Amino acid sequence: MSTFASLPLAAQSPRAASDAAAAASDARSAASDAPRSARRWALPGGLTRAQTVTAAAIVGAALALAGIGLYLSFEHVAVFAHERLGFATLGKARLFTVGVDVGILVLIALDLLMAWLRRPIGWVRFPVWLLTGATLVLNAASAAPTAGAWTTVDYVAAFAHGIVPVLFIAVVEIGKTAIDRVVRQAAPAEGVPLHRWFLSPVPTFTLWRRMKLWAVGSYAAAVERDKELRVYRVMLERQHGSVRQAPADARLPLTMARYGLSVDEALALPQEAEAREQARLEAEEDTRAAEEKRRAERTAQAEIARLRAAGDVQSARAQVSAATSRAEVEAAAAVAAAERAATADTEAHQSATAARADAERAAAEQAAAEARRRAAEADKAEAEARRDTAEAERRVVEAEDELSLSPRDRKIRRVARMILAAGGSAENLPLDAVMAAYSVSQTTASEYRTAAAEVLAQGYTPVS
Repeated sequence: MSTFASLPLAAQSPRAASDAAAAASDARSAASDAPRSARRWALPGGLTRAQTVTAAAIVGAALALAGIGLYLSFEHVAVFAHERLGFATLGKARLFTVGVDVGILVLIALDLLMAWLRRPIGWVRFPVWLLTGATLVLNAASAAPTAGAWTTVDYVAAFAHGIVPVLFIAVVEIGKTAIDRVVRQAAPAEGVPLHRWFLSPVPTFTLWRRMKLWAVGSYAAAVERDKELRVYRVMLERQHGSVRQAPADARLPLTMARYGLSVDEALALPQEAEAREQARLEAEEDTRAAEEKRRAERTAQAEIARLRAAGDVQSARAQVSAATSRAEVEAAAAVAAAERAATADTEAHQSATAARADAERAAAEQAAAEARRRAAEADKAEAEARRDTAEAERRVVEAEDELSLSPRDRKIRRVARMILAAGGSAENLPLDAVMAAYSVSQTTASEYRTAAAEVLAQGYTPVS
């Protein structure tokens, strides 16, 4: 009985239930750790000499029984298979018998080995039982009469042929259970007593089903857990009048019983859920605080970076200002030096320029006088040329008067003289000159020039 059964229901707080569940869990952990630390590959020490000799004798007897059973089974089944089952030869029948018996031995050895290694395979025993049952049937059938009705002696013979296989499988099951108990070094799982199945079959099946589903190791523990649950139900009804009127947390043991939880474990569930929720909230709060801290650090780093950048900008401005001031001073000094040098150069240049200007002025005056002289000579020559041209034109006009030429012919001959003056080619005389000389259109001027070219081609020569 747990601590719950000894306390009134009103005095049971969730903390007490949680403490009881923790104590029960520690007890189970200690009980499971103790045999684990003592488990070994080999058989444990501590057997007396007599026990060791007895165990060796039992193993030897089991092996001898196995040998006898296999021998008898081999002979009986081989003959029966050859004569009754249609195997063509006795060799094939013996090979069939050997296959069945060796298969039984291999499966039994595998089952015992896995039990020894604490890795049992539960379903292996079923094919062993099946093959053993087949051998039992074959051995019993080998004693059946070939013809006629069965007699009492025949039934006794069939029973005798089946005794050794049954005895062999019983010895194997006992050996497997013994190995399992020795290797585990713990009390074997206590099954449901046989008398309970007869006295109360339906509740016993429910109890047995709960033991198998929720791995309750012993019958006593299952009964104790069932008793706790029944007492708890009665206490709920006593306090609240009905189970349905009890709070949801108080009904947890009844609800969770189907899932294999004890009363203490079920009562501890709300506390465990609250603890998990509190841990989750604390984790979320820690995460939020860490995120706020990281955000504040990022903000501070950004502000520091901004201040550093502003300081760098101010430093650069100061450096640029200092460099500018220094450059301005240097430039002013350079400008002053350049101005002084330029003043000296200007003064020297002005002196040289004044000298050159005087010389150039004198040369220019001399050149101007020479140009005036040449212009006077050119004017004089041009006047003489105009006079000569006018004289020649006069003589030509007089000669044309004597020839009694028409005004058009006179114009054509004058254009011819203009062509001769332009170099002798009609193309050298522009039409504009002809148009200006006679105040005619471009077409008429072109006709005059063409006719003048023909006159020249005919050998016209002005009279000089």
